[in-house]
Amino acid sequence: MNDTKRRGPQKHKNRYAWKPNAGQKKNETEVGGKLKPYSEITGVCPRCRDQIQWKRDYGKYKPLSEPSKCQKCSKRNVRQAYHNLCSGCAKEFNVCAKCSCRVDRIVGRDASEVEAEQETLREAIMNARERERRTLLRTVRILSLHYISLMYLFDELGTRSINHKTLENIVKFTMPKCSNRNDDLVMGHLGWTSIDARWMVSRGH
Repeated sequence: MNDTKRRGPQKHKNRYAWKPNAGQKKNETEVGGKLKPYSEITGVCPRCRDQIQWKRDYGKYKPLSEPSKCQKCSKRNVRQAYHNLCSGCAKEFNVCAKCSCRVDRIVGRDASEVEAEQETLREAIMNARERERRTLLRTVRILSLHYISLMYLFDELGTRSINHKTLENIVKFTMPKCSNRNDDLVMGHLGWTSIDARWMVSRGH
């Protein structure tokens, strides 16, 4: 028996990456489609983040249909799939919301930072003229505008009082507040991607 370890790359390698449900027609308006992308993975350790991302990449991810119960406070505050703790308990005990292990680094932005940006955006829109504000919110809700189209609308309306650095949170602001909706549904409602927002902001918009 040969005890030498195999060296070099694998013998058979795919020419292109495997795509789940490649031969099936997908409804882009469903959660996970182009019009309703998944929310950003936050509140977990890097290892758990990679596990959840793997499920998304290979078609194994199942988003929550309603908030689940937290294992610490027993309240239905868990709004992200595969999380066992709500964001409040995970922050209080400084643990990962999925594996409940104490870690040094948590993936994603802090909840207080997101709330501060949402408040800044809310104040900026409220300071705009009534006609411009109503036109903006109505258009975003009905047409589900992409970020580029949204910036074009700002230029057409002449709305200069809105802080463009906080525009990536406009989806959560324009969505009606409802306690029984999870982050995947809310963030994916208008087809918003924070990557597009940050890319446009970096280009000077």
